[in-house]
Amino acid sequence: MTPNPKTMKFVADRLLVDDGAIVEYLNIGEAKGSSMLAEKLFSFPFVQAVFVMNNFITITKTENIEWDMVSTELREFIQRYLMENKVVIEKMPEPVASDTSHSSAMQVSDPSEYDAEIKHLLDEFVKPAVESDGGAIDFKSFDQGVVTVSLRGACSGCPSSTVTLKNGIENLLKTKIPAVKEVVAESL
Repeated sequence: MTPNPKTMKFVADRLLVDDGAIVEYLNIGEAKGSSMLAEKLFSFPFVQAVFVMNNFITITKTENIEWDMVSTELREFIQRYLMENKVVIEKMPEPVASDTSHSSAMQVSDPSEYDAEIKHLLDEFVKPAVESDGGAIDFKSFDQGVVTVSLRGACSGCPSSTVTLKNGIENLLKTKIPAVKEVVAESL
C-alpha cells in the first residue's frame, strides 16, 4: 500500500524503464502503442492510471472497489507478464503538448541562484521517500519565494500530499534556503 488509498505499488525484481525515466498513463488512449502492459492493465475496469518508474508500477484504482478485492489479481497478472520477459514500455510516450507548454510557461526565464540547491535537497531528502511510496516529485521552478513542483504516481491526488508538501518539503526548504517562502504543486 501507499499513503494514497487509491494507489498500490507493485515492485519488480528488475528495472522496468531506464533509470530515471518516468512514464504515466492516465487512460488507455495514452498507453496505446506505447505499453502493452499498461493497455492490458486498463482492461481491468477499476484501473484509472498506470505509473511506471525504476523497478515499480503504481496503479491508481477507481473509488468503487476496495484493494482487498483486486490486489491479488493485479499482482498475479503483473508477475505473469514480467515473468514472460515481455517489454514493459515499447515506446516512450511523447510529452503532451499542453503539459509542456504549461510547464515552460511556469519556468522562470533565467534559473535562479537557488535552483541547483533546491534540486539537490529534493534529490537527497525528498525523492527517495516519495519513490518508496510509489510516486515521483520534480522541481519545476522557483520564482519570488515560491517553489513549484509536480507530483505524479501515488502522490497525484493523494489526500496527504498537501500535508507532505507543507509540513515536510516546505519546512525542509525554508530551513535550508531562507529565500523559500512556499512550496506548491503544479496543477496538471
